[in-house]
Amino acid sequence: MSEVVAIIPARGGSKGIARKNLRRVGGVPLVARAVDAAQRCAAIDRVVVTTDDADIAAVAAEWGAEIVERPVRLADDGASSESALLHAISELETRGVDVGVVAFLQPTSPFIDVDALADAVQLVRSRRRDSVFSAIETYGFLWEKGVGGAAQAINHDMDVRPRRQDRDPHYLETGAFYVMRAAGFRASRHRFFGSVGIAEVEPRTAIEIDTTDELEVARALAPLVDRSAPVLADAVVTDFDGVHTDDTVRVDQAGVEAVTVSRADGMGVSLLRAAGIPLLILSTEANPVVAARGRKLGVEVVQNAADKATALRDWGASRGIPLSRIAYLGNDVNDLPCLEIVGWPVAVPDAHPLVLAAARVVLDRPGGDGAVRDLAERVLAARPAVRTLTDPFTASQETS
Repeated sequence: MSEVVAIIPARGGSKGIARKNLRRVGGVPLVARAVDAAQRCAAIDRVVVTTDDADIAAVAAEWGAEIVERPVRLADDGASSESALLHAISELETRGVDVGVVAFLQPTSPFIDVDALADAVQLVRSRRRDSVFSAIETYGFLWEKGVGGAAQAINHDMDVRPRRQDRDPHYLETGAFYVMRAAGFRASRHRFFGSVGIAEVEPRTAIEIDTTDELEVARALAPLVDRSAPVLADAVVTDFDGVHTDDTVRVDQAGVEAVTVSRADGMGVSLLRAAGIPLLILSTEANPVVAARGRKLGVEVVQNAADKATALRDWGASRGIPLSRIAYLGNDVNDLPCLEIVGWPVAVPDAHPLVLAAARVVLDRPGGDGAVRDLAERVLAARPAVRTLTDPFTASQETS
């Protein structure tokens, strides 16, 4: 039975942005975002990354991709994407894989539309089209500079300015994905052949990263585009202050400290535990209130942690949970090392700006007022086999 194989070329070199395919958007390396999109597409059977770079290979493998080692001669600035794809297909066939359809995904497009990708695969599998590419609809008036720099109209008559509703649209490639019959691609050695189709995607997903400015734009867009993405996490790790609490503390005349937490968060923790999802509270705070809250919730606690990232790595490794499958919820700059190594960096809405920039998901509820419940419901919603409560959100508070 032939397979639909997603192939993601991701070389180590890049002139515009050094180590581009490992740069993070929404807290996730670009190559990992492409792997994740392919894995979330039910129409794809196998996800492969072809690369000449050991670091890229390690990240892609952690996110679940199969690796094809790309020859150096196919990874320089002059090598085409087609050459890398053809090599990967040949390598897969030596491994016994029958490649029927190729979905060519580019990690430089961080917001791959999974539904549009699935539709494109079905168009090719059904043989209604031989090749399908992602594109946005545009009604823009295009121009070029002619002799001496004089402007010349391309797709319109400069003497006629019809209204948008009176014009037919054009389509602009986004570069996010190309889906092709493997046999036709090998014969033509080009991504466009036979009957070519268009998979329309939303304009906000169409950014392609080639410059540092485009990288910053993508990072700014990520919270908006990723907002509805399912949180596909197998474990949840949270900070304490500013996450389970509102980041304030009350001190009485004897110097005893107390914080305010949310009962809704307690229910969120209970739902995660009932679903068998491992949890950890990881804090630099030495106050015994952290351990007391952990005992009440039945959650493991590591506190007074000077190196939170190392503690997180050790905890995940001891349970056999890849970092790519961990959701970490934080609010301040001391959470950045943890946010930068997990697959699901999550922030409360009132977090430090650097934390918000590093997050893949920004929650709706603030710390101490249902943030943990918010994250719990997102994690559980991504696990269809687990039934979650659908009662209206309530955020009554308790004091610990």
